[in-house]
Amino acid sequence: MTRLATAYCRASQALDAPLVRVEVHISGGLPGMTIVGLPETAVREARDRVRAALQSSGFRVPPSRITINLAPGELPKQGSRFDLAIALGILQAAELLRLPLEQVECLAELGLDGQLRPVAGVLPAARACAASGRRLLLAPEAAAEAALVEGLELGAAPSLLSLCAALQSEGEWAAPAGAGSAAAAPRPAPPTRGGADLAEVSGQPQARRVLEVAAAGGHHLLLFGPPGSGKSMLAARLPGLLPPLSAAQALELACVQSLGPEGFDLAAFGHRPFRAPHHSASAVALVGGGREARPGEISLASYGTLCLDEIAEFPRSVLEVLRGPLDSGEVAIARAAARVRYPARFQLVATMNPCPCGFLGDAGSECRCTAEQVQRYRARLSGPLLDRIDLQLGMRRPPPETLLNPQAGEPSAAVAARVAAARARMQARQGGLNAQLAGAELQQHCQLRPAERQLAETAMARLRLSARGWHRSLRVARTLADMQDSPRIERPHLAEALGYRQFERA
Repeated sequence: MTRLATAYCRASQALDAPLVRVEVHISGGLPGMTIVGLPETAVREARDRVRAALQSSGFRVPPSRITINLAPGELPKQGSRFDLAIALGILQAAELLRLPLEQVECLAELGLDGQLRPVAGVLPAARACAASGRRLLLAPEAAAEAALVEGLELGAAPSLLSLCAALQSEGEWAAPAGAGSAAAAPRPAPPTRGGADLAEVSGQPQARRVLEVAAAGGHHLLLFGPPGSGKSMLAARLPGLLPPLSAAQALELACVQSLGPEGFDLAAFGHRPFRAPHHSASAVALVGGGREARPGEISLASYGTLCLDEIAEFPRSVLEVLRGPLDSGEVAIARAAARVRYPARFQLVATMNPCPCGFLGDAGSECRCTAEQVQRYRARLSGPLLDRIDLQLGMRRPPPETLLNPQAGEPSAAVAARVAAARARMQARQGGLNAQLAGAELQQHCQLRPAERQLAETAMARLRLSARGWHRSLRVARTLADMQDSPRIERPHLAEALGYRQFERA
């Protein structure tokens, strides 16, 4: 007699992984289990894991031919995430259990002893499951992560046997032990400010000012100067000036992090990321990719800071891949079998020396680099890449008296309050940051009067700004006006914004 059952699981570890129907077909013939539907090695090995888990749990696997079809068949299937769906489908088809699996998604690996084990990429699957109105069954270790998704009904148990018993004990949809709805799950505490504080920076008033401008408008920043001028120290203090993430931003970031090599840390939920990859990082490590198209550093830094310390030491071919994401805020990774999009709305903070030895223009040290060496060194940052960096500031080493008699600067909390006020004005006016203004919105909110237009024409001619470079300066001017609660861009705002294109002039 032929029997058929269907369970559901997400196809892979990805943000928008499609739903897979796990169709279990039991028929007469020689005993055995076959999995079809483009399964990779880990999926094919589910035959042995599931059979051993069923036997360890006390279920008698029927001595019949079992065919498991993972539909759609043309979609590659990855990982051990299908184990629980296959096991429940077999139990349903063998009429050992009566479970309504049509409104359930399963996401867990099975141990040989029947224990449920967590798999990677739970959060994206949980968000898709909540959107479709289905219940999610998973291992208890993954329940706290999945509970971050609002409106999701969860089911979790330590073993296959206890999960099946809980599903049938008190009606069809009784909640397994240790599980609950996402709405009742405890939310992580709001992030607190800590770590590096701007008060620790001695001197450098202009650099502190430009850091505040970058934080207020979400602008990309390049700091260049000799060693010891405080470039890296200032860059590390940018996260302390940024406001907390919204609930939607925190969840999207957590979904991306759950797909990364380090996984998702529940304790870090709601905190803006600060990613600082070494200059030996490859283009794939930076933008993402690999065999399974995982997110890279720019996606893991979404809604946070990507710090490229000593950016001129990165290979130019690696830096050039940043050009598209800096404009669009996302990255598309194409593979022969799939095309994956990840968010990449990060804020770039880069530092570099003015020359290979680092002492060009430094009054206290002599630069021994030739003009050709300096030119080659600076040419590692192409014109199109520099065009996309809104703020470019040259720094000098603080004088000895500043270091010997340090004065506590303004703390990060005070600067963060001004940043939050400026961002609130931007949100009320246009619903986003000034760094994201484009097209008609840019023309509407950055209108210039005749005096400012004359200054702009003169500056564009002398600085030979491209259209993109001019628009970047215009956005910075709008941020400077918002910091002073000015409804219009005034001449001082525009002059200061144009003065922050120092690397191009150098």
